[in-house]
Amino acid sequence: MAQATLLLPPRTRLVGQALPADVARALGRADRAAGEAGEHAQLRRHFQLVPDHWPVAALTRQRDARDAAGALWLRADPARVSPDMNGARMLAYGEALALGDEDTAQLLPALKPLFGDAGMLLDAPDPARWYLRLPPEAKLPVFAPVNDVLGDDLFAHLPEGEAGRRWRALLSEAQVLLHNHPWNAQRVAQGKPPVNSLWFWGGGVLPDFVRTGFRQVKGNDVLLQSLAHAAGVEPVHASGEGGVDALIDLRHLRNLDLLCRDALQPLLDALHKRELDVLTLDFEDGALFALRREQRWRLWRRPMQRLDTLRPDHVPA
Repeated sequence: MAQATLLLPPRTRLVGQALPADVARALGRADRAAGEAGEHAQLRRHFQLVPDHWPVAALTRQRDARDAAGALWLRADPARVSPDMNGARMLAYGEALALGDEDTAQLLPALKPLFGDAGMLLDAPDPARWYLRLPPEAKLPVFAPVNDVLGDDLFAHLPEGEAGRRWRALLSEAQVLLHNHPWNAQRVAQGKPPVNSLWFWGGGVLPDFVRTGFRQVKGNDVLLQSLAHAAGVEPVHASGEGGVDALIDLRHLRNLDLLCRDALQPLLDALHKRELDVLTLDFEDGALFALRREQRWRLWRRPMQRLDTLRPDHVPA
């Protein structure tokens, strides 16, 4: 059976006018369901990890360096924070800082002794993603995902309690080292953002294996590519075009008209021509639509004029 699934952003982020007539009819007649909202839940609908956990650092490390087995990994991503009246706000991290190999060559030597004294190895196989290697049996506190912290007060997301004390101290010392590092002054003089903090997140060990029902995974997101790699599926460049057993990442889109024109309408044509059996739309807010050719006979179903008219928890009979 030929199927395609589109990973899509929350519907509220898609800015545009009313849906085109053919898309409105198809969505009005589609099977609808409600899933759990959020990036984590959305990806887990399509990838099964054994054991069932979500070790982002180990997954991306395996993609970046092929050496994640036998250790516990924690992302220690470079970040830019700015003080405000209530504390410090994270303004950017990782790829948004436009780091290169020279940046890591300058900054990591100042930080490695700090973490080495704590029994951890810090390195950066990719300038945008920094990692701490720990023994597999190490115990970690709960760390907030970096996207939950971005734009918010850093201190509201620090690991709590006695288990988080060590990590709060490490973060504070790392911030002092980075703030005083002459390389950051040089970056600022060149009009680049400073790297004045880290963020710890995504800890865990590599899963025994990862499964997916797709033979193709199309997208540029690093975690998606890492999951595909772990599942033995070769990720390819994102495209709005259809494919057989394809998972296509379009979460970067913010324009509804573009989504309809370049992705939905060509895929609906493929359904009508029997080149595709099932088209699934998976929105990050949890709304799910399954479209099939035979649904064209559901003449009693009204067209859906706007995506946001359906709540994720409303599933019509």
